[in-house]
Amino acid sequence: MTRGKFRGADALMTSLASIGVRQIFTLSGNHIMPMFDAALDAGLRLIHTRHEAAAVHMADAYARLTGEPGIAMVTGGPGHANAVSALYTAQMSESPVVLLSGHAPIKQIGMGAFQEMRQADLASPVTKASWTSERTDALASDLARAVRTALSGRPGPVHLSLPTDVIEAEAQSAGLPDAAQSKATAMSLDPSIAASMLECLGAAKRPLVLVGPASLSKESRQRLAALEDATGIPVIGMESPRGIQDPSLGAFAEVLAQADCVLLLSKRLDFTLRFGQAPALHADCVFLQIDAETEELDRTRRAVGSRLEGVAVADAASSIAALTGLASRQRVGPSAWRGEVRDAVAFRPPSWTEASSAEPGRMHPVQALRPLQSLLDRHPDAVFVSDGGEIGQWAQACLKAPNRVINGVAGAIGAALPFALAARVAKPDAPVVAVLGDGTFGFHAAEIDTAVRYQLPFVAVVGNDARWNAEYQIQLRDYGAQRLVGCDLLPTRYDLVSAGFGGHGELVTDPGQVAAAAQRALQSRLPACLNLMIEGLPAPAVSRR
Repeated sequence: MTRGKFRGADALMTSLASIGVRQIFTLSGNHIMPMFDAALDAGLRLIHTRHEAAAVHMADAYARLTGEPGIAMVTGGPGHANAVSALYTAQMSESPVVLLSGHAPIKQIGMGAFQEMRQADLASPVTKASWTSERTDALASDLARAVRTALSGRPGPVHLSLPTDVIEAEAQSAGLPDAAQSKATAMSLDPSIAASMLECLGAAKRPLVLVGPASLSKESRQRLAALEDATGIPVIGMESPRGIQDPSLGAFAEVLAQADCVLLLSKRLDFTLRFGQAPALHADCVFLQIDAETEELDRTRRAVGSRLEGVAVADAASSIAALTGLASRQRVGPSAWRGEVRDAVAFRPPSWTEASSAEPGRMHPVQALRPLQSLLDRHPDAVFVSDGGEIGQWAQACLKAPNRVINGVAGAIGAALPFALAARVAKPDAPVVAVLGDGTFGFHAAEIDTAVRYQLPFVAVVGNDARWNAEYQIQLRDYGAQRLVGCDLLPTRYDLVSAGFGGHGELVTDPGQVAAAAQRALQSRLPACLNLMIEGLPAPAVSRR
């Protein structure tokens, strides 16, 4: 400690280290310099980004991939404001992020302090909890509460503002909260309710279990597979803004419309499920719901009324374990319905194998993307990152990996490069392949500099159609070809942008070159950008009809 005393900042950093945090995603600024200083003594790694939103996106992806809290730290005022937008993506992806923001001194609030802002109010709509720590002796307990809140129930982001005079004041080094005080609070499923729900599902002819984003990590999907095996009931995860039209779910919409009983297991009945209404779901379909938030149960009841036949307040992890354990004592035979659902999800149009572009020097998205699967197949912990509008949907339809991080239900674009950096931190030995659009690349291109500085290699694949293609497709469909506006981009050499930051870059215009270029990018051991010139096609709507 350079100042010869144990400060509030030291209490915070020591507490983070004690609960197992190893790194903080951050961008420096006046208000958090004591935190940077204290991090040195606590042995915490600071990964210093080029934009505050990128720091939050990195914390988000790290949390999703590890299940641990992702910690972001930014300065106050405009630094905090820059970070807030990224909290929405984390919120909708149910990601346990803690944002620590510097703050004007408490003693100067209301006096026109430097970068004074109502930070907690600004972050409140996109967090589970948001407050300003006002006492040095409460800093460590505030941190423990923030982490516990982020992890408990439905996971999600939490914000804590840290006034400079509070973190610079002397603190007690003894009596800091222990790691147990930062653990998630379990919300267990009542065994009798679990049995009743399994009985209801078992009596249905075409039952489904739908789960939300928090249950779709690699480890969670393994638990979901065990639940499906134990019950014989298809368990489907949903995390895409395209909802039932998510191309990674193939022709799922066709079988969802036939379901007669659906268990919403920490899955919101929102726009992604067309609010439970016909024809997306059958008008006579009944619902069961397990959720950590009573507000979600109330919202479902408003949407479907008496068709919501059973509810429980419990968290997803506890509920999955309880249902699996109870169902495992029963013998479940082969289910034709389960096979039908799995066939629908796996379906991809046979015509894709012959897909090609009529535009010279450009590729069909399928031609550009399918060769990348070989990179993801070479390691049991490979990470696939997907972002962007139409190209992201093509990527999710064409590629799969043990770990997947997408832009999520928020539908916000721009996070792919920060996601890829965090994936490399979380999975240091596995291939990381990020697919993004050319529009997306522009949001956080400078994070390639961050990746070079911290030696965090990945392969970024830019689908370059020289336009904001999602908006182009909407305007073309709704207003016609003569009323397209604000959609054009230049066919920029993003590969050269990567090289300019010290990374690897290649331009690819021929589908026969993709696999070799991807291999060279991986072998470069640098942050790499493959600039793939593609035809600007609408996202796929997969159907067997």
